[in-house]
Amino acid sequence: MERFIAVLIEHCAGKFPLWLAPTQVKLLPISDKFLPYCETVLQQLKAAEVRGEIDDRNEKIGKKIRDTELERVPLMLVIGEKEMNEGKVAVRRQGKGDIGVQTIDEFIALVNEEVKSKKAIE
Repeated sequence: MERFIAVLIEHCAGKFPLWLAPTQVKLLPISDKFLPYCETVLQQLKAAEVRGEIDDRNEKIGKKIRDTELERVPLMLVIGEKEMNEGKVAVRRQGKGDIGVQTIDEFIALVNEEVKSKKAIE
């Protein structure tokens, strides 16, 4: 089993496809005042069986994005005032950058579709 995991990690270079990644989504609030909205989004993601976590460190958003890229988390949700007021999330894909603003339901559908198709590494 250990050899299989080692080969898998080496083959993927640590960049797992969305369906295999331990953390599929990381929520990145721009400041602490958006944490309650991040918590509600995270609860909706967990209800839809999407693995995620919140980066609640007191850092600038650029550093949070850079650190999440280095962690190789497939998807990031940047959440600021505009997203909170509209009930949406700004989506970023690891290695590709910004892919637009979506409602939470649209984002969950996107994740579930990709997980069901078991898409390979892009």
